[in-house]
Amino acid sequence: MSTWGGPVDVTLAGGRVVTPDGVLDDGWVAVRDGRIAAVGSGTAPEGPVTDLGGALLVPGFIDIHCHGGGGEAFTSGDPDKVRKAADAHRRRGTTTMLASLVSRPVPELAGQVAALAELVDDGVVAGVHLEGPFLSAARCGAHDPAILCPPDRGSLDALLRAGRGAVRMVTVAPELEHAVDAVRRLVDSGAIAAIGHTDATEAQVRPAVDAGATVATHLFNGMRPLHHREPGPIGALLDDERVTVELICDLVHLHPTTVRLAARHAGAGRTVLVTDAIAAAGVGDGVYDIGGLEVRVVDGVPTLAGGGSLAGSTLTMDAAFRNAVTGCGLDVVEAVRATSARPAELLGLAGETGRIAEGLAADLVVLDADLRPREVMSRGAWVKD
Repeated sequence: MSTWGGPVDVTLAGGRVVTPDGVLDDGWVAVRDGRIAAVGSGTAPEGPVTDLGGALLVPGFIDIHCHGGGGEAFTSGDPDKVRKAADAHRRRGTTTMLASLVSRPVPELAGQVAALAELVDDGVVAGVHLEGPFLSAARCGAHDPAILCPPDRGSLDALLRAGRGAVRMVTVAPELEHAVDAVRRLVDSGAIAAIGHTDATEAQVRPAVDAGATVATHLFNGMRPLHHREPGPIGALLDDERVTVELICDLVHLHPTTVRLAARHAGAGRTVLVTDAIAAAGVGDGVYDIGGLEVRVVDGVPTLAGGGSLAGSTLTMDAAFRNAVTGCGLDVVEAVRATSARPAELLGLAGETGRIAEGLAADLVVLDADLRPREVMSRGAWVKD
């Protein structure tokens, strides 16, 4: 993790501090030993003070669906490359993230998971998300359809063993053979079962949710479309109070009105913004590889070469936050909930991060008037620009 010289003891004062209870004008946050020691408004406590000059102070962003950045993908398994990818997002305010992997043959994927498990132990990433290979070929998106397979017990157990507890989420198409049993197995293992890349009907989705699936992987994208006579996965997942919905808020994958409708219906307790970012995030246009498929990024939009299907994004969480507020009409408290608090709850980290509250890790982002990161603090240490 790239930081400036380790944790600092400082009080960040004179800002608009977004807490779970709302926005504190003229707010302050005291940081001591890497944690939030106190939060208040008005006169700051004695000690070193940094004046925020009216800037917005929000919790560090948490991305539960990210494939890479800074020119590197999490699939490499190379510690230096994984750190580079994580750092590219950390500089933009993402202080906690899952490393998402695309579909590959199970033995190869198990090797990638094992390599990432070491970096989970080191705190570089918070866990692994397997977006495949248990997906529908009809809605495979940027996944190689030749690799996709049903989630049989042997394949699933091999991946979970390789992770040694690092696998935190697995996306499954519920219409596949063994899918409902796989959801139960994932829940029993302590991982999140997510539904995505699916051509399922509503009737096929319901048993998977009843079995414990609690996340919709990038709702709308990679799914049978919503129809007024067949709600399909979109209708089933959006309308079920047990399911949290991921939204890729780059304003390319989803129209602002779609984001707003979904977020309003799901509410603050069930909405999570994600990036689905690939290696191109923070780098720029060019040709990239995703799971053996060639991807071309033009004007910041990745698509499969020759196919036109969207292939992840170049989004960072600060831009997702900014788009939600300025483009989709969410207020800053709703946006903080969707980019920090709710994902922390999903990952079981609500007692550690995701909110500006006493006792939690000092994961903080200072946003300027345009909602762009001015400074980032991770575990009480300033992150390099």
